[in-house]
Amino acid sequence: MVMGLSGSGKSTLIRCVNRLITPTSGQIRIDGQDLVGIDQRQLRELRRTKMSMVFQHFALFPHQTVAENVAYGLKVRGVPADQRRAKARETLELVGLGDWGNYRPANLSGGMQQRVGLARALATEPDILLMDEAFSALDPLIRREMQDELMEFQRQVHKTIIFITHDLDEALRLGDNIAIMKDGRIIQVGTPEQIISDPADDYVASFTQNVDRSKVFVVANIMKTPEPLLLGQDSVSAALFRMRDLGRDGLYVVDQNQVPVGVVTELDVARAVHDGVRELVGVMRRDFPTTVATESLASIYDCCASGVPVAVVDTSGRLTGSVHVLDLLAALAVPSEAHNPEHSQGTQQRNRGPVDPASTESAAHPSRLVS
Repeated sequence: MVMGLSGSGKSTLIRCVNRLITPTSGQIRIDGQDLVGIDQRQLRELRRTKMSMVFQHFALFPHQTVAENVAYGLKVRGVPADQRRAKARETLELVGLGDWGNYRPANLSGGMQQRVGLARALATEPDILLMDEAFSALDPLIRREMQDELMEFQRQVHKTIIFITHDLDEALRLGDNIAIMKDGRIIQVGTPEQIISDPADDYVASFTQNVDRSKVFVVANIMKTPEPLLLGQDSVSAALFRMRDLGRDGLYVVDQNQVPVGVVTELDVARAVHDGVRELVGVMRRDFPTTVATESLASIYDCCASGVPVAVVDTSGRLTGSVHVLDLLAALAVPSEAHNPEHSQGTQQRNRGPVDPASTESAAHPSRLVS
């Protein structure tokens, strides 16, 4: 994702990537090839085969059918008509417009026309998809639907996507990595979590100050490495000493396959030691909350209210971590420290910024959604 206010240089940057604007200095590398140094023939071939662009305004041909619009890039490439039609049908199915191929763009809603624009870009099977404010002209509900479809599409085809937006919520929702721009320069690059938790300066902090952190951070960001107790091997007294050594007030009990079967708290274990109970099975609670590492923090509020740590499990049910309510509250707390020049300078160095857009490198990687 690339985001910033109007006039920050976002659209100029993305147009440098496909040489709609020729950079005056620097390099833009794709698969090791510097786009700045190639001739017009090589540039046309690269645009035809490796990258496609989706604009904010749909730019569909009104006199052509939806299918003909989708197949246009293939026509320019010289693909036979029957193959173009077959690919157009296939791509329209992918974006949910399989029954609309024979209609004109004027018969479609704004969201549907944007899907046609996306399908046209995808029909040529590019390695890189450039999206310049692609959803900005859509109504909020349709925009949300298109964001959902883009994420589902990315899960299916795993393309490199460079997405331009001025909407932080959109950037946080769609982006694996986000570049924040100001006055033609990249101020900070990082994951959504890094941008929120460690803004480079006051400019970035002003973007993020009202963000609901519980919807940005996921369980994997805060879960602790598990230190489980093994059923049938560890005793109640051993559990008490381990909790005190680790500084935790609760631990999970797992079976031989590392699947959690119960949880014990420090208070329960202390009582059990006092009463002479030796086996964990006699004190552990079998009703405990579980989640997975990819869940948002907002989704585990109720789980944390149970009073015991939340078990984080993988797809096989094995214990991979745990979350305490204090971990959750600490992650959601907004840092009160003011951003001073020393903080900003250090963070910029960690994020390798600021960066001159003309020297930006674009490495085609088939599984990233970059916003």
